[in-house]
Amino acid sequence: MELRHLLYFKTVAEELHFTKAAAKLFISQPPLSRQIKELEEELGVKLFVRNNKRVTLTNAGKYFKAEVAALFAKLEENKEVVRKIHGGVSGELKIGYISSVYQSHLAEILKLMHREFPYLKTSLFEVPTLTQIKELEHGTLDVGILRAPVISEQLKVESLFFDPFVVVIPLTEQKINNQDELAGFLKKSPFIFFNKDFAPQYNQKLIEICHRMGFSPDITHEANNVHSILQLVEAGLGVSILPLSLKRQYAQLNVAFIEFDAIPVNTEVVLAYKESNKNPALAWFINHYAALKNDQ
Repeated sequence: MELRHLLYFKTVAEELHFTKAAAKLFISQPPLSRQIKELEEELGVKLFVRNNKRVTLTNAGKYFKAEVAALFAKLEENKEVVRKIHGGVSGELKIGYISSVYQSHLAEILKLMHREFPYLKTSLFEVPTLTQIKELEHGTLDVGILRAPVISEQLKVESLFFDPFVVVIPLTEQKINNQDELAGFLKKSPFIFFNKDFAPQYNQKLIEICHRMGFSPDITHEANNVHSILQLVEAGLGVSILPLSLKRQYAQLNVAFIEFDAIPVNTEVVLAYKESNKNPALAWFINHYAALKNDQ
């Protein structure tokens, strides 16, 4: 059995018409019929039923069609992997990240990567977690920096660090001395959260924190990135709950970060990628970026 036999079978199975299949394969019909007959003889089964100029698949043919389609799909994936390996040193590495992750570490890694792969182009895309998962699965992104959970059988996930949540309030607000005062203050404050359609699981986590403190948040403003949320807090339009790691990134803003003492709730920051992606630059990035978990 040769690959051409499988290609000829696949084409006839899709067209269910020998003349159309032959035209699609740029061969005449008699050689095509002969190749299909050879395949059936080798397998010892009938793959097609031909009568009254109508072609249908037998049960064995239907099963074989699905298996051959999967084989060709895997072959195409392998061809793409080979291309990526070949172009890894001088190609492109597409990195997704979320706005709520401290980015100076990413900049440091990219500087080191440029020294290691001087001809490599790196492209950064600020993309929410759910969109990153889809783009990683489809190969639009090579690697993603996002927040768990990452629900996908196609992706490998590596934990980076756990990021505790903190309350963020305008710097001019009243002094808060304990958790009871914090809960009382938050009950009366308008909240600024991530849009629930944009980041549903993240949004649910923040609401859960408020419920554990004994109230439902009054969500007055929603935004799709952490920069906008913090700017709205700084402007005095409300309060928010965000990861503590952002404190270093936005130290220049006139906001205060207040930690939860009684509610140790956190979020996990992870790397996600396809193990089938053999780009050497990707492997280098994963190894070096994953080392950050020792720095948190």
